[in-house]
Amino acid sequence: MSPKDDVQFLALLVHRGYLERNHAEKLLPRLKQGDALDPLLTELLGWDGDRVDKLRVTRAGEDPRIPGYDILGRLGVGGTSEVFRARDKKSQGTVALKILNVRSTRQKRALASFVEEVRTLTSLDHPGLCKGHGIKKSGDTYFAVLELIEGRTLLEHIDEEQSFPEDTALRIVLEVADVLAYLDREGFVHRDVKPGNIMLTSSGQVKLIDLGFCAKKGEFNPEGTATGTGEYLAPEQAMGGACADLRSDVYSLGATLFQMTVGRLPFEPGDDEDVLRKHVLEALRSPELKGRGFSHQLHYFIDKMMSKDADHRYQTWEELLDGIRGQLEGKLAADWRGATTPRSNSRRRT
Repeated sequence: MSPKDDVQFLALLVHRGYLERNHAEKLLPRLKQGDALDPLLTELLGWDGDRVDKLRVTRAGEDPRIPGYDILGRLGVGGTSEVFRARDKKSQGTVALKILNVRSTRQKRALASFVEEVRTLTSLDHPGLCKGHGIKKSGDTYFAVLELIEGRTLLEHIDEEQSFPEDTALRIVLEVADVLAYLDREGFVHRDVKPGNIMLTSSGQVKLIDLGFCAKKGEFNPEGTATGTGEYLAPEQAMGGACADLRSDVYSLGATLFQMTVGRLPFEPGDDEDVLRKHVLEALRSPELKGRGFSHQLHYFIDKMMSKDADHRYQTWEELLDGIRGQLEGKLAADWRGATTPRSNSRRRT
């Protein structure tokens, strides 16, 4: 390896969490003197040769090697893990492998959360959820085997400046709400409903993904902490210390519906504290809902779902599902009646 290659690999080890920056800085003078990196990692850090060789081959985990699987490409990167498309050598089926990154592996809370998420997914069974097939360990690497979902998230569609027609958005909300109702019946609250966690598959299905923040109903956050993504957090969650409550998911789904139809976030992004303050204190202003030909019912749904007061939102998923289904079925009936009403001046086509 050239000195330049060694410096780049050292930077990659830091970036991927295998080395602390202060340790890397101690190695740099020796590299500049012409010493090779791999013996230094063994001499100064106590790494054995096999570990160094594996990190070289996998580019510090960017190109993982997992026994029993052929890695076919990376699908996505999150704060604690990366997801790869893989082929199971035994079954020849294609799956997704969610691999916990090394930093999170060293953090007891992050590791426990990852294990709990996979166990929860494996125990649940709903067509609108990504199916979990268990958690495994290879060396120091923890990974989950998941159903492979071919498609894109709502956020990816929105980022391409694609807003959704009202009826399409409501149908997506219906399907997500049905999944959340199932989670509620099983005793769970999702706590991170947002466009980035809702996928549209290539076959047209809606899938709710990422149960990393999922909690048992009634479970309390520590005082002063907020769980979820700031741009979609209900006021009571934004203030911290709230219990896991389905009405917080109702609020987040309302924010998602707003973004799908209007094409922007309900409250314009700033720093984290500013966004949370707006969710708690500012009224929702939505001139677009009044000026783009949206129905009064859509405005009503969003206002009710995103009420600052949780007691004024939908109190059950069934209540929300019934309201939106009634709106869609009513429009369908009206369209059907309008389409079949004969016109007095119509002509018979031959």
